[in-house]
Amino acid sequence: MNARHTLGEPLLEVRGLRVQGMSGDCWHEIVKGLDLTLHRGEVLGLIGESGAGKSTVGLAALGYARPGCRIAGGSIRFEDVDLASLDEAGKRRLWGSRLAYVAQSAAASFNPAHRLIDQCVEAPLIHRLMGADEAARSAIELFGRLELPDAQRFGDRYPHQVSGGQLQRAMTAMAMASRPDLIVFDEPTTALDVITQIEVLAAIKNVVRELGTAAIYISHDLALVAQMADRIMVLRHGALVEEAPTATMLADPREAYTKSLWAVRTLRKQPEQGGGHVLLNVRGLEARYGRFKVLHDVSLQVPRGRTVAVVGESGSGKSTLARVITGLLPPAAGTITFDGQSLPAKLAERPKALLRRIQMIYQMPDTALNPRRRIRDILGRPLAQHMGLRGDALQQRTRELLRMIELDDSFLERFPDELSGGQKQRICIARALAIEPELIICDEVTSALDQLVAEGILKLLLRLQKKLGVSYLYITHDLDTVRAIADSIVVMHEGRIVQHGPKDEVLRPPHHPYTQLLISSVPQMRTDWLDEVLARRSASEVPA
Repeated sequence: MNARHTLGEPLLEVRGLRVQGMSGDCWHEIVKGLDLTLHRGEVLGLIGESGAGKSTVGLAALGYARPGCRIAGGSIRFEDVDLASLDEAGKRRLWGSRLAYVAQSAAASFNPAHRLIDQCVEAPLIHRLMGADEAARSAIELFGRLELPDAQRFGDRYPHQVSGGQLQRAMTAMAMASRPDLIVFDEPTTALDVITQIEVLAAIKNVVRELGTAAIYISHDLALVAQMADRIMVLRHGALVEEAPTATMLADPREAYTKSLWAVRTLRKQPEQGGGHVLLNVRGLEARYGRFKVLHDVSLQVPRGRTVAVVGESGSGKSTLARVITGLLPPAAGTITFDGQSLPAKLAERPKALLRRIQMIYQMPDTALNPRRRIRDILGRPLAQHMGLRGDALQQRTRELLRMIELDDSFLERFPDELSGGQKQRICIARALAIEPELIICDEVTSALDQLVAEGILKLLLRLQKKLGVSYLYITHDLDTVRAIADSIVVMHEGRIVQHGPKDEVLRPPHHPYTQLLISSVPQMRTDWLDEVLARRSASEVPA
């Protein structure tokens, strides 16, 4: 698809790769005899649903198996070295110098106690590829290539002082600091809003193209992979389903499973008739971080048994609104009532019974789950604290929650790092549902999930809403998700509501200019879509 240049000789050749994972006391196969070839300068896309083995294959291509897994067979030849049989010291000489990795969660990948520049120069210094001054200059150059603001001083910031999109690009700079021959991008834009996603994807595409780096790009979103990859491999249950050049894959996929991965989502919620009793009422809300005002006169209502979607790019105030409603950030002005009663401003001031009635599902499961606790304990704690369950009743309810999210009992004894990204998010959803709340604030709960799993989660949320009358304040940047689950929409930009109303009215042209920007940022199934969007926005001076 992206025929940037004539591909060089094979850089990576994987043959008969088998990776096993531990479940209980037994090993089971995660990757089942996979073959893979990557040439110098080529970008290979790996797609498939959650649990297909994409991340496991990407890590194995670097000679690494995550905790609880092992490379059980096959060869992984990087040039003339077999990574499968190379000792740990030999691998560490390659990791960070010639082989690099960009993870899905930038927030979990940086040390919050160190400045970005110090973390971005660490690999070149450890591997003695550059001196301190040269490494710093190289990092600043990469900041500029990745279009980070004020590249000369950007690295002086700490991770919490930059946006999610900027942190994702900083992680790309960190991975590319040593100018590796091969880099694995593991869902690098999945959790980003559609506007920020374009910025990050364009920056990654440009720097990979300019430096001629070979890459494996992992995603569940074919529309994104199509903007990056020369060739695509489709995986399912650890095995190859089909493989083809990107243009061929888009035009004529052979397998029914492949077609299902990017079929247009058809799930649509029919708007409910009547407004319903107002459960949550927000009026004139303002909020500050220090002296900076981040919410400006925000007003909205969430009726009982209905879903209100809050849509906007990163930094628009969506998650801040959720923090104020949940009591994590006291408001500077305005009122919040829940079921007709005023909500105490601070979480600590709210009674236990009220805490049970309002729950939140966070965007990043990697940082929301305690890595030292088994799934049994993660789900059991709220059941014991709020529902008073003990013994057999606690275990039975925990198993019921797993069945609700379509996981089996074997997951009870696992730790979060033994789960895929989609599986971890489903555990977060089960934890929120465990104590039967009346209002659930869903903060980008499907952004890290593939289309098939996300649709299952949406159907689950809809079933629960119909059965229990639960209300959702649904924060998202995915307009397909909005069409699937929302009754009404609130569009936020720079801390203000710029448009609101019933779903059909907000999504029907003519749109508010900012709403139109969001709609135009949804990736399309064309190989030239990203280049066209960037060219159009550059010509009209609209930020990407």
